Amino acid sequence: MKDKMDEVRDAVFPGFIIGSIFVFLLGFWVANPRIVWASSNPSIAEEEVGQSAENASIERTSSESCGISSNYPETIQRWCSLIEQSAMKNNLDPNLVAALILQESGGDDRAYSYSGAVGLMQVMPRDGLAANFICPNGPCFANRPSSEELYQPEFNIHFGTEYLGNLVKIYGETREALRAYGPMDVGYSYADLVLAIYGSY
Repeated sequence: MKDKMDEVRDAVFPGFIIGSIFVFLLGFWVANPRIVWASSNPSIAEEEVGQSAENASIERTSSESCGISSNYPETIQRWCSLIEQSAMKNNLDPNLVAALILQESGGDDRAYSYSGAVGLMQVMPRDGLAANFICPNGPCFANRPSSEELYQPEFNIHFGTEYLGNLVKIYGETREALRAYGPMDVGYSYADLVLAIYGSY
């Protein structure tokens, strides 16, 4: 009798273990079908790994590769690559250009001032209200781009940064260049305001 019981136990016990493992795996698959399917399907697993790496790369790009301080608001951060490219091309600190844009437009590429300045860096165009500014030799801004051109963020940042870079070359000093970039009738207050923003960020 004992031998019969041992035979039954030896036959049933391995089946019980295998059945338990099967039930466990079935339950796990029901709860996590995507994990089980992806692990058995290399193309899905590779796709998910690729997506994770791509997402991590995007996060790194937005937070680490930007040449301006992460303390600037998102309205400025969104133009980071354009600011960085133009600043480097004109031997300027990207943070200085970012400070000027923050002061001039707050990062609004559609900004238009009461005097007729246009876009991110508030450049005076040759047309619109700016056409009414007359200098001894004719309209003061006759050689400037049009408003339509200056409403394009890439063009505006490129032109404004190049203009500031040339002023730095002419005056040999950032504060003097900023004074010349800003309104003519405010002395150094504009320059000092931009430099204060630059210093705080």
